[in-house]
Order: sequence, then structure tokens, then C-alpha cells
Amino acid sequence: MKNKGFTLRSRIRSFGYAFRGIKSLVTQEPNAWIHCCAAACVIIAGGLLGLSRWEWVAVVIVIGAVLAAEAFNSAIETLSDLVSPGYNEAIKRTKDLAAGAVLLTAISAAIVGLIIFLPKIISIL
Repeated sequence: MKNKGFTLRSRIRSFGYAFRGIKSLVTQEPNAWIHCCAAACVIIAGGLLGLSRWEWVAVVIVIGAVLAAEAFNSAIETLSDLVSPGYNEAIKRTKDLAAGAVLLTAISAAIVGLIIFLPKIISIL
């Protein structure tokens, strides 16, 4: 692919491709649906519990990280299936590593959620 340099039109077009990727993620990837539902619940709970500005910053960062990790995982799986439709040990390892990255990110997000939400919930009880 030839690099034609920076143009406003090409930058705008690149945002279109990115938004198409996000749409594909949230409409075609079942695991992303789970992450989006969890994110919606967290956002609602955060609104009800009155998170501080910095707590919102942490929540937004971890939600973004989990969804980005899921997008990377989906991209790796799609490309892997294209280049090696049959069983391949290296592809299996690649897919397992990508899935593991999503899990690590989700676990980290859950820990951040516990740190932020647990004290607020306990104070209500």
C-alpha cells in the first residue's frame, strides 16, 4: 500500500474505518456484548453512587482497555482463521495468548471496580 502523505480527506476516511471496526465489534462479537453490558451496569451504578471525577477516570480507562483488548483479540482471531483455517498449534497458541490478554484486562478492571465500588456499597449498608 503506497503512502500518499497526510491529507484531511485521508484522516477523515481513517476515522470512518475505525468507527466501522467499533460497530463490527459491538454488533458481531458476543464477548464484546458481555463487556458492553457490564460497562453499562458500571456506568449506571457509578451515576447512582456518585463517583468522583478521578473514580470516573479510572472507570473509563478500564472500560476502554477491556473493549480494546477484546477488539485486538477479535482481530487476531479473524486474521488467524484466514491464514490458517485448519488446526495449527502456533495459531492456537496465538489465539490463547490473545484471549488471555482479554481475561487479564477484565480481571484488572474488576479489581478497579471493587476498589471503587465496594467501599461505597458498604457505606450504604
